[in-house]
Amino acid sequence: MCGRFALATAPEDLRQLVDFSNRINFPPRYNIAPTQPVSIIRAVPGREMALVQWGLIAPWLKPEQLGDKSVRPQINARAETITEKPSFKNAFRRRRCLIPSDGFYEWDRKLGQPYRIYRADERPFFMAAIWEIWNGADGSEIESCAIITTAANDRLSPIHHRMPAMITPAQAEDWLSTPEAEAEKLLPLLGAAPEDYFTATPISKRVNKVAEDDADLWAAHIEKAPPKQMDLF
Repeated sequence: MCGRFALATAPEDLRQLVDFSNRINFPPRYNIAPTQPVSIIRAVPGREMALVQWGLIAPWLKPEQLGDKSVRPQINARAETITEKPSFKNAFRRRRCLIPSDGFYEWDRKLGQPYRIYRADERPFFMAAIWEIWNGADGSEIESCAIITTAANDRLSPIHHRMPAMITPAQAEDWLSTPEAEAEKLLPLLGAAPEDYFTATPISKRVNKVAEDDADLWAAHIEKAPPKQMDLF
């Protein structure tokens, strides 16, 4: 899965890779977490960058279910079942988007070691995603999104078995603008990234806390296991 990521590249720099028409500013973020606003690029028509909630809300949920902890917004959508799951299939056909990022975080669960995963050339990349609109009876709206994940490549699978699916700038037009009836032709784009696309650096467990959000999170740091207690008996 992908449960945290970062975006420090300015919108104007992202525009050089995937064009969008509106002007928008946001501060660098180094520890973006579920339920927070995230930047997406979408076709509406035209192409724009917008802020939406990370965690897709199914459009049929009733207002009283939004606060129900048992009904959690979906932060990830599996590429293998995205055309089947009721929560995702309509958005995949009609409301695809890109989520720009400078790196995402995964944890080696056996060691408790977090890793920053980023492009070897330090350039931003674009994660495949879908977005949805929830309409309340009072006219309120909530726009939300989910990152599409796929099986991790061999290089990253020792850390985690899933990774975000990537859309290159050259694929962006097809991903954003392919008609609904032809959406399934896009499924081959949702495979794992090439083996040399990403590198992984161990970082501090500070990233575990949502409130920790600064550039120092990217510094390499290997967490040491606590010493075992001496057995006196």
